[in-house]
Amino acid sequence: MSIFSGKRYAVLGLGKAGLPAALRLRELGAEVFVWDDDAASREAAAGFSVTRPSKVRGRLDAVVLSPGIPHKLPKPHDEAKWALGKGVPILTDAELLYQAVRGQGSRARFAGITGTNGKSTTTALLAHILDVAGVPNAAGANLGPAALSLPLLPDNGVYVLEMSSYMLERIVTLRFDAATMLNLSPDHLERHGDMAGYAAAKREIFARQDSTCTAVIGIDDTESRKMAAWLHDGPAQVVEISGDDIQEWHVKALPGRHNAQNASAATAMARALGVEWGAIAQGIASFPGLAHRQQEVALRDGVRFINDSKATNADAASRAMGCYMRFVWIAGGVAKSGGMDGLEPFFSRIEKAFLIGQDGEAFAHRLSEAGVAHEVVGTLERAVPAAFAAAGDCGVVLFSPAAASFDQFVNFEARGECFAALAQGEAE
Repeated sequence: MSIFSGKRYAVLGLGKAGLPAALRLRELGAEVFVWDDDAASREAAAGFSVTRPSKVRGRLDAVVLSPGIPHKLPKPHDEAKWALGKGVPILTDAELLYQAVRGQGSRARFAGITGTNGKSTTTALLAHILDVAGVPNAAGANLGPAALSLPLLPDNGVYVLEMSSYMLERIVTLRFDAATMLNLSPDHLERHGDMAGYAAAKREIFARQDSTCTAVIGIDDTESRKMAAWLHDGPAQVVEISGDDIQEWHVKALPGRHNAQNASAATAMARALGVEWGAIAQGIASFPGLAHRQQEVALRDGVRFINDSKATNADAASRAMGCYMRFVWIAGGVAKSGGMDGLEPFFSRIEKAFLIGQDGEAFAHRLSEAGVAHEVVGTLERAVPAAFAAAGDCGVVLFSPAAASFDQFVNFEARGECFAALAQGEAE
């Protein structure tokens, strides 16, 4: 196909999103230049012109920048700084997916989901509901396959895209027919400067919507309520959702009030996309859930091991902690802004905490002040057996770290897999 024939793109960062984007751009007729600061990644880009964007001769239509590479704060990558200085657009691959779909003449609709927490579950749940309803769809972006690697869908298709704040600040023409912003709590402030900058990036999910579009907004936190008030002055049809919307809502894979909010969001978007109520109910009831989100990975002698490794901040951890009346807690890693702030209402539920990672000592200090029994053990290898030994009375070992994983693991998935393996090893 030649949708991008005559276009010239530089792809910077050849990881999960970058290399698939480069391959697809070339497949769609573009001239593609690639670069990664890692030599091994450059060597893996066989068949491409490997050069820094700033060294490309002639014009560039855009630099496709991997989400993890900053173009503003805390410090722009040198090549991104060059692009900004030259007026070369910096885009995310989701933007180019939209351009490709419209370039081939497809009227496929776009559904976008963002929020500090819950966006992966909501994305996967909406895609599952569409599957049940027989609606052609493709899900990805921040969750699963890179956006530009998704197939080109026909007019009746729906793209379900999880959009991070890093991606949202790099869209230009992408318009979501249905868009959801679930919740806002402090996260990624080093990339956005402050909470106002973070909220502004999230608000881009609603950019370019008109009266034919639907804007779904959570109202369970102060920052989201502010955004809801702003949305009501816009052209889109606004649907407010809350964790209180679906009373007694519970599926084994998705416990908790926060998942009621996720289900409400998926329901509102599915209705906006024309899905009947019966298919929505069937989809919610049959949804298997996602790994590393309150996932029961082992059971031994009546003790449940819950893998909630995706909880990389306190707000996410609070959602899991609220689902259990008593539990042994494994937490720690690289704390986000605010550390354990907001978890105080759940301290009384902690039988004992076992703390790991870079900020385990800082977490221990907070728990000491609150009189919560705890022990700094450093690693999961030490924490899991110790937690099992302490969990006889409460019956739950909850691994919900309230911190990022990068001190000891490459990502939260690897951290969760380590916990699951250790928990299952205890069960043998």
